[in-house]
Amino acid sequence: MTVSTIDRPAGHQADTPAASLAPAPGPDTVPVVAPVVAVLIPCYNEEAAIAAVVRDFRAALPDATVYVYDNNSSDRTVEVARAAGAVVRHEPLQGKGNVMRRMFSDIEADIYVLVDGDDTYHAPSAPLMVKRLWDDQLDMVNGARVTEIVKAYRPGHRLGNKLLTGMVARIFGDRIGDMLSGYRVFSRRFIKSFPALASGFETETELTVHALELNMPIAEIKTPYKDRPPGSHSKLNTIRDGIRILRTILNLVKEERPLPFFAAFGALLAAVAVLLAWPVVTTFVHTGLVPRLPTAVLSTGLMLLAFLSLTCGLILDTVTLGRREAKRMHYLSIPAPGVHPVRGSTGT
Repeated sequence: MTVSTIDRPAGHQADTPAASLAPAPGPDTVPVVAPVVAVLIPCYNEEAAIAAVVRDFRAALPDATVYVYDNNSSDRTVEVARAAGAVVRHEPLQGKGNVMRRMFSDIEADIYVLVDGDDTYHAPSAPLMVKRLWDDQLDMVNGARVTEIVKAYRPGHRLGNKLLTGMVARIFGDRIGDMLSGYRVFSRRFIKSFPALASGFETETELTVHALELNMPIAEIKTPYKDRPPGSHSKLNTIRDGIRILRTILNLVKEERPLPFFAAFGALLAAVAVLLAWPVVTTFVHTGLVPRLPTAVLSTGLMLLAFLSLTCGLILDTVTLGRREAKRMHYLSIPAPGVHPVRGSTGT
């Protein structure tokens, strides 16, 4: 077995990571280079923090390439990031989800380290997360935030994260404890199979659900979390972005769990129809008359809608199964981290 690497130009040096992740060649292996590691930092107006983030991650992963994707910053974020040693690129469409879509499309690597540019995450944890992903052939390692600093992780954000994470865990599987963490490590096959449809902060929810839906091998490591440096301000709005994340969860339930979603609506419509019809039926049984004809018509219509909703759920459930199989096949077409078929051999 050998490590998986992407195609790269001859003599390419900037993206060559630590050689400690590359196994020594054996009799049934071919010579390979160490895996390419890319640190991805979406950034918007982080002049006060971005230099420290770039320096810390360059020190933690000295052979990785650090990419900063600027999202229309109006301060000196670009100049400061470039001076700190990052490769700076731009994404004009506003929103973290849009930036991540661009990063995942543009960057070619074996391992991707995603981190926010606000200097709140623990860079020294990155090598441990990368090693865990590579050694255990995982597709995602999530950095679960641990802190006692109230300003760093405000009670409103903590409660909202707990509620939203619990909702996703109940629907899609309880494998992640901090769904909204901005600190993660991914395999190439995760990144290149991720559709990235969200435009804003709800993209973290998409990342989690993508891993859970395809039953990917994932892990979570607790990492220290700290307050922003002076001059840096959060772009997250607790109420507005919380509602957007909740809406994203509901949309994902509709897309990925259509039968329970539409069956629930059907059950609600059927219950209302029965409540409205009960007095009409009772009157008809005793008198043989239907004096409340509009109510009877409304009840009949609601019951028809209930069965129509259930039928939609059944049809869309079959469509969703086909979509999931297609996504799974595309995901499986990309080698797992740390695995590559031996050339000229029928085995792996």
